[in-house]
Amino acid sequence: MQGPSRTTATLIGITAVPIWSTLAMLAAVAGKIPPFQLNAMAFLVAGLIGAASWLRRPHAMRALIQPIGAWATGIAGLFGYHFLYFTALQGAPPIPASLINYLWPLLIVVFSALLPGEKLGWHHMLGAAMGLAGTVVVVTGGGGVAIAPEHVPGYLAAFGAALFWSSYSVLSRRFSAVPTDAVTGFCLATALLSLVSHLALETTVWPETWAQWAAVFGLGLGPVGGAFYFWDYGLKRGDIQVMGVSAYGAPLLSTLLLIVFGYGAFTLPVALAALLITGGALIAAKDMLFRKRRLRSGPSAT
Repeated sequence: MQGPSRTTATLIGITAVPIWSTLAMLAAVAGKIPPFQLNAMAFLVAGLIGAASWLRRPHAMRALIQPIGAWATGIAGLFGYHFLYFTALQGAPPIPASLINYLWPLLIVVFSALLPGEKLGWHHMLGAAMGLAGTVVVVTGGGGVAIAPEHVPGYLAAFGAALFWSSYSVLSRRFSAVPTDAVTGFCLATALLSLVSHLALETTVWPETWAQWAAVFGLGLGPVGGAFYFWDYGLKRGDIQVMGVSAYGAPLLSTLLLIVFGYGAFTLPVALAALLITGGALIAAKDMLFRKRRLRSGPSAT
């Protein structure tokens, strides 16, 4: 039986982007839980959800038997990215740190040109540039970004996070034979490493309300765990360049959610970012959109 098409796999992967956009809101509801503790709890939920699916599919557990390279890539991507991301937020102001961190979609588009069978076209580069411009606008509010010397270590950590996640995303394509069920093992291993980091570096703070517990579960179900299943599936079977550019929607959607819940206002920079990011994604997806149209119209008569 033929599996899902490349377009379908791409759309499944892109589903991770709106899920990731809920990260800021859910993290705010979770309260003052230390980052590594929150990471450990959320990834534990994500891993247990994946493991629960094995109750009806016992054969899926064989997905954990993978080469060491696949395990190293998965754990380094999930744990390494979040470690560097939280370090960046502690060592630099959040807006410029987030801006540097959100270079990872652009890096995915560029790095994907190194993969066998992939080709970097002008529309991918133009779409990536428009997406990056939109990200700059949305995270800075249209203002400038001042870089103080004392914040340089934090900025380097943010850039390291961008390199980690883009490299993980591109390298995952080289392990396309590894089933998405293996992400369950990566999540559980990440939870364990996060727990060790928490015990070594942080003081435990448990959720105090049902809303905080719900937010922790929501993080594991969505942005800090569950979304990785969708992303992994799309990376290995879909259009990695379109996925990379579509990821620019994460900071925009996150900002819009904050506006809807009363944490910000709809401004001209937000509107401009929406046009840049949406337009960039459409341009980058040119091949996928026109390929779908050609398939619908069928071959021309002779």
